[in-house]
Amino acid sequence: MMKRYVPDFPEMMRLCETNFAQLRRLLPRNDVQGEAVSYQVNNARYRLTILESTRYTTLVEIEQTLPTVSYWSLPSMSVRLYHDAMVAEVCSSQQIFRFKARYDYPNKKLHQRDEKHQINQQASRDWETDRKSVV
Repeated sequence: MMKRYVPDFPEMMRLCETNFAQLRRLLPRNDVQGEAVSYQVNNARYRLTILESTRYTTLVEIEQTLPTVSYWSLPSMSVRLYHDAMVAEVCSSQQIFRFKARYDYPNKKLHQRDEKHQINQQASRDWETDRKSVV
């Protein structure tokens, strides 16, 4: 029998704090809805767009814009930054709009048991790479 997955809350918070620190440096200078900035990372180009900006939170869309691949959709995700708590959490990725803390496995949508943790961890790894501004 497979052991039930138990989310590691302190690890998840550490990851969200890291995401906040890294993403905050990449945001457009003006925290205003519609503002955008682009970055070149190796052969890929990414655009960060502020979708929503309130006193305590900012919702950012991160999408890969190049290289275009006609047979596959380009990666995108939305991330909410919580300024008072100084954490950033992935809200959606690749048309998945809510992540549970854990999933039973197997499941109908083929989510991993720790899908929420993995998607936030992937975001953290992506932002650690060398990048240069394209704006």
